[in-house]
Amino acid sequence: MPLKNLKWIYLILLSLVWGSSFILIKKGLIGLTALQLGSFRIFFAAVFLVLVGFKQIIKLKKQQWKWIIISGFLGSFFPAYLFAYAETEIDSAIASILNATTPLLTLIFGVLFFRIAFTQNKVLGVTVGLLGTLGLIFSGAEVNPDQNYLYSGLVILAAGCYAINVNIIKTYMADISALGIAAGNFFVLLIPSILVLVYTGFSVKEMMSDPVVSLSVLYVVILGVIGTGIALIIFNTLIQISDPVFSTSVTYTIPIVGLIWGFLDGEVFSYLQLISALVILLGVFLVNRSKNLYTKNKTTGL
Repeated sequence: MPLKNLKWIYLILLSLVWGSSFILIKKGLIGLTALQLGSFRIFFAAVFLVLVGFKQIIKLKKQQWKWIIISGFLGSFFPAYLFAYAETEIDSAIASILNATTPLLTLIFGVLFFRIAFTQNKVLGVTVGLLGTLGLIFSGAEVNPDQNYLYSGLVILAAGCYAINVNIIKTYMADISALGIAAGNFFVLLIPSILVLVYTGFSVKEMMSDPVVSLSVLYVVILGVIGTGIALIIFNTLIQISDPVFSTSVTYTIPIVGLIWGFLDGEVFSYLQLISALVILLGVFLVNRSKNLYTKNKTTGL
């Protein structure tokens, strides 16, 4: 299948999977603390990825581990906890909306630190998409005035981590397979996640005896294996066959899926939010309009 078509299939799959991740976090927080949820999410993803990608891990070269470690902490470790803490105060759909700042931050970090050139269409697309995101945020603030929007800063911080990680993968890890990156990332994160979980005082006995905690852990198993493990392999592949800004454009469509799940779970939305979601999709189209979406700056030659 042509890469042009394949990247759109990956984009749709990731939108569905990651758009559903926010409601899974919300459900997981019913019986778990934010630290426990983040740790379990990393742990289950790590077990899955290390099992399926062990052969890729042993192929990694010594000089590649530097970027594997940095990528693991920025792209998975810190965001797992930041999103969990954010959703203790804001709706799952709002978190998915704020996550749409990732493409803008990807473009900014790419230009500032990775010597990346950008096109007019790309800037226009990111701008339009973010305008739609702002519409969703402000209308959400009106509908849900009791939410603590200070916690939205945690989502922005997580989006910044994602943005730097995307540029790192595209710039320094193009010679590593998508599975190798994902498996290597979580091989590094396995022990830290266990240490954090032990620090929280989580009891397996309590989990087995409390159906609420058991159900929350089940939600996080799905979140870790499918929403993190499998999705990360697809995402890393998408980065390698397209470009960083198009790859992170998945965060434009994630809010739509997140809004649907939020509506089904009783969260309140307005028509303005739906209109803003359409504006976000327009931004995705504009970002992908140019054939040469993410060219390196020829004058600096990275």
